[in-house]
Amino acid sequence: MSEMKISKKFSLSKLLVYLLLAMAAFLSIFPLYWMFVMATNHNSAINSVPPAMIPGQQLVTNFTNVINTIDFFGAIWNSVIVASLATLGTLFLCSLAGFAFAKLHFKGKEFFFIFILVTMMIPPQLGLIPQYIIITRLGWLNDLRAIIVPGIIDAFGIFWMRQYISSNVPDELVEAAKIDGCSTFRVYWNISVPVIIPAFATLAIIKFMYIWNDFLWPLVVLRDQSSHTIQVALRGLIDNYVRDNGMILSGTFWATVPLIIVFLLLNRLFISSLTEGAVKS
Repeated sequence: MSEMKISKKFSLSKLLVYLLLAMAAFLSIFPLYWMFVMATNHNSAINSVPPAMIPGQQLVTNFTNVINTIDFFGAIWNSVIVASLATLGTLFLCSLAGFAFAKLHFKGKEFFFIFILVTMMIPPQLGLIPQYIIITRLGWLNDLRAIIVPGIIDAFGIFWMRQYISSNVPDELVEAAKIDGCSTFRVYWNISVPVIIPAFATLAIIKFMYIWNDFLWPLVVLRDQSSHTIQVALRGLIDNYVRDNGMILSGTFWATVPLIIVFLLLNRLFISSLTEGAVKS
């Protein structure tokens, strides 16, 4: 009897966990589904009470209106270039800095690391004016370099890589590589990088989404329409007199699709990396 009671309690707790997970999944997916529904309906259906909850037949029409209003594909391409290059730069430079803080010994290491952590507490808006002055003097206004270069390294990336390398790259392995004659960079490249691929995937997802969704800084430095990123370009869908919600949400939905693709690709890489590590061990 006691075993039956334990099994019933276990099954009930398991059912409760599954229900909570299903509810959390629904709450996470519903905004994206609702945005897709709005992107496929006419403006009148969106403004009705209650609003439409079933996909309509205006998907092509609404997206055609988006293309006719803004340079959608040009803005998408600019965002892909900016987000990709900034993410690659972040992965390389932050992993180098994280490896140095985790495995190398140099004077002032703790001070510099604490200083980097302190910069995470400063709102990025405070650096908007001095950063704009620097970009102006470099002649990078209306240039994608104005977004790529300031975004190729950040304090969180250094902190994340340092913590991951400290806990997953054994000191004995690093010392053995140095005894065999490996240089510091080769130890980083051949010993550390293969181990921290899951950290690369996680940081890449975070960084790519941040750069892709950034609006304020690109709005300040990219004034020419041909250099707009997608978030700045979407602002052109809002009219002061007539608000076409179907068109706006259509542009927003299709601008979100690349983020979903990147997340799925890197999520698979993250899972495969964990699986390979488990098999090797």
